[in-house]
Amino acid sequence: MSFSNFTSRLFGVVAKFKFYKPLQKVINESYVSYFNINLSDFKSAYEYESLNALFTRKFTKDIEFQDDFVAPSDGKIYQSGSSFLANDEAFAFSIKGHTYSIEELLRDNFEKNELEKGLDYVNIYLSPSNYHRYHVPFDMQILQAVYTRGSLFSVNEKYLKKISNLYTKNERVSLKCKCNNFIFWLVFVGAQNVGKMRFNFDENIQTNAKNSHDFSYNYENLYIKKGDELGYFELGSTIVLIVQKDYLKFNVKENDNIKVGQKIASFL
Repeated sequence: MSFSNFTSRLFGVVAKFKFYKPLQKVINESYVSYFNINLSDFKSAYEYESLNALFTRKFTKDIEFQDDFVAPSDGKIYQSGSSFLANDEAFAFSIKGHTYSIEELLRDNFEKNELEKGLDYVNIYLSPSNYHRYHVPFDMQILQAVYTRGSLFSVNEKYLKKISNLYTKNERVSLKCKCNNFIFWLVFVGAQNVGKMRFNFDENIQTNAKNSHDFSYNYENLYIKKGDELGYFELGSTIVLIVQKDYLKFNVKENDNIKVGQKIASFL
């Protein structure tokens, strides 16, 4: 186990601990103040019994899901664009000037012919202040989930510049999905102090926990509706959305801040 994995697991244990209520109130309110978190659509900070409960907070009102293909989460767009080939392998940019291998990121969750016509992608960074639950961007079928062991490096801009191909080095879960007549992937990338990634449709998917090996699950007739909650990060991280080319037109760009349910693409 790497040092970053160990400290992340330890942080996860501490974050779940329920301190004496007056102390927990101070911890929660200090966290909210430090990260300037807007809780207007959530319960007050003192009502959460642990830091983990605050991290994974739910809205107190219904989320508005706009038309077409929507953002699966809150976050900041680090990069959006189209894949390019190098040595017959598909690559994308994590941030300007720094790349990652899409095929290495997806690992065993694609067929080569599914990538042949090119890909569009969006990298969404979730900061510690963001809402950490993720939702279905459009009515879809989940075909396969692949878990890949890895490190838990921070995924902020500083580390993306420092560590090449970082997304492919970190622990991650990729979901291969089908929407209308095309395939797309949602890749949930672990990061430092992300104790777990949870998935509501399959409790067998455990991250930074008991698993010491990679695994995959195939699903039949697993259909999920737009807006349904897929799961949540315990703290913040990154979601990489990869789509077969010429099916969606994205309307977001680098450095845009987005909200869950906001329209980010139109169907072609």
